[in-house]
Amino acid sequence: MNSFSAAESDALASSFATTYAGVVAFIAVATEGSFARAADRLGIGRSAVSRSILKLETQLDTRLFLRTTRSTTLTSEGELFYEYCSPGVERIVQAVEEMRDLRSGAPRGQLRLCATAGFGRKVVAPLLSGFRALYPDIAVDLVLDSNPTDFIAKRVDVAFRNGRMDDSQVVAKQLIPMQLLVCASPAYAQECGLPASVEEIAEHRCITYRLATGRVEEWEFRVGGVARTLLPKAACTFNDADLVLQSVLNGEGLAQLAGYQVCELLRRGQLVAVLPQYAPDDRGHYLCYLNRRHLPTRTRVFIDYITLQVRALDLYCIGNFSPP
Repeated sequence: MNSFSAAESDALASSFATTYAGVVAFIAVATEGSFARAADRLGIGRSAVSRSILKLETQLDTRLFLRTTRSTTLTSEGELFYEYCSPGVERIVQAVEEMRDLRSGAPRGQLRLCATAGFGRKVVAPLLSGFRALYPDIAVDLVLDSNPTDFIAKRVDVAFRNGRMDDSQVVAKQLIPMQLLVCASPAYAQECGLPASVEEIAEHRCITYRLATGRVEEWEFRVGGVARTLLPKAACTFNDADLVLQSVLNGEGLAQLAGYQVCELLRRGQLVAVLPQYAPDDRGHYLCYLNRRHLPTRTRVFIDYITLQVRALDLYCIGNFSPP
């Protein structure tokens, strides 16, 4: 068995401590995109972060960041190092937080959530106060973002996604089915009539939605069991789902909207459904998280809570909503 002298053990411990400090500082800067924000997050001075990064770069004999007066970005070597380090750091953070949970007897820590603007604002956000009342030691950070979620780079614990799930890198749990319904206001229906077929939509004013990618979202239908898509000529296009809905309520045209947005408006007669028999039936609202063997307690209790609460909401428009 190899043995170390006291001096060698001290040197090894010092080297490990320096490397560990450098990796922690590196992950913080890479995640925050700024030395100043990384220092705030770690609760140390900016100079201490810079020194730790410099020592790490010296140890690795490579440059990890490109720094200017306006920005801090990873070099190609830095990106590769980040990919190697992130899983290990996440496991360490997870282990520490799990131990804290066990010692305190109650879930605690920060929970980072990401949701599309519409679903996040309408469904997720109103439920958070009830969750916080049950778990006051869990701090919730909700970001509304329609772009694909980078769980590692953004340190997201749970994301809410709409549509179809084909990402094998995450666990996707369907909360409720997602309906897509073409809708109009009663005033528009009285003034212009309503299409009797998918083809007749082309004869009407339409309001469309622009995705975060810049592409205008196609309308989807299922006719005779066959999926069909349509990109109608738009009278107006918005990159915000609430603005699309408001335009329809104002009588400016037809739009295809998510069921959670319009179910109550349909029941109250403020909107009418157009061709509901052709609504697609293969989409869902999903709760997603990284495929980990051991989720932090705070994440598990949130998943259980939000699943129960969302499924209890009456967000699914069942039945044929015909115009008055």
